[in-house]
Amino acid sequence: MTAVGGTGQGQGQGQGQGVGWLGRWRVPEKYRTRDTARPEGGERTAPGSAPAPIRQWPLLAVLGGTLLGLLVTLGDFRIGLLLVGCSLLGGAAMRGWLPAVGMLAVRSRFTDVLTYGVAGALITLLTLMAEPRPWLEVPFLNDVLRFSAG
Repeated sequence: MTAVGGTGQGQGQGQGQGVGWLGRWRVPEKYRTRDTARPEGGERTAPGSAPAPIRQWPLLAVLGGTLLGLLVTLGDFRIGLLLVGCSLLGGAAMRGWLPAVGMLAVRSRFTDVLTYGVAGALITLLTLMAEPRPWLEVPFLNDVLRFSAG
């Protein structure tokens, strides 16, 4: 059995000097990664002959909504952050229901929907509760803050 990346002779070093650990950490051939599998639903949304924006419209919709929200935040933070949260929630919905979403698919469908959904819901919820004059008041969270800060 040879060491990974070497001949087992230590590559110019003595037999037991510095590379003995390579033999212990060798991954069996059947478990080695040959390439990375595309996430489920990561196929193009249009044929390869279509322009890139049309092939990747789900990702561009989420990024465009997020960018628009960040720009609106410069004028009114609450409306802008609601746009950001809704863009992520829209990304979760697209990832969950569309069969192919292009580069919006990063991980497994379940993980993507969970990640986009939780991030979008948290941003939206925290924006609605932001001071001054919150649009949503949750007494339970006020009590938690009062007891943790006091």
